[in-house]
Amino acid sequence: MKVSLLALLLQLPVDTLNTANAVGADVVAEVPELNIWSLMLKGGFFMIPLLLLSILSIYIFVERLLVVRKAGREDKTFMDRIKDYIHDGEIDAALKLCRKTDTPAARLIAKGISRLGRPMNDVLVAIENAGNIEIAQLEKGFPWLATTAAGAPMIGFLGTVTGMVNAFYNMASAGNNADITTLSSGIYEALVTTIAGLVVGVIALFAYNYLVARVDGVMNQLETKTMEFMDLLNEPAA
Repeated sequence: MKVSLLALLLQLPVDTLNTANAVGADVVAEVPELNIWSLMLKGGFFMIPLLLLSILSIYIFVERLLVVRKAGREDKTFMDRIKDYIHDGEIDAALKLCRKTDTPAARLIAKGISRLGRPMNDVLVAIENAGNIEIAQLEKGFPWLATTAAGAPMIGFLGTVTGMVNAFYNMASAGNNADITTLSSGIYEALVTTIAGLVVGVIALFAYNYLVARVDGVMNQLETKTMEFMDLLNEPAA
């Protein structure tokens, strides 16, 4: 009888542990799996402007990247041919080559050729003005990227604050029935907008800085072409 009682007492903790494990497994199994789509839906209204800003930023980045890449194309023989045309007095042929090349550098050279015969300072000013216009054309849409980089995290933080207010309000409204689950679920849903805002803002920031660096490269190229053209005009006649 004593042995049976001892065996029963030893078996009890094992049964209790197995039951607890089974209950724990059921609880774990009942926890819904998180995914990006469900998190976006839980983000609420503020996810809409963040989604629109992300789409706009991607469009501007791709479109401007193609434009800047085209503007940065360089024909190694272009200035040599311009030099030959000008030395031979074939101004119309030089202008036709510039129009055919159709790059910012070619348009600057065309502006300078159209001012031949005027003082050198006037030619240089005309080229610089044309260069400013070309750079402004390349930088279209950049303010939107900069605004998104700075504004998207702010929208995310605003969504988080409003979500936190709503979570605490729901907890207060629940009264004695409130528990930690009510608060924790509201907090993690509120933090979704912060994550989304930071992701959109970081992507827009890197896209903006990358495009600015590419435009700076085009500007250096334009300055080089301008100096070559001005040196060409200052060369003594053969």
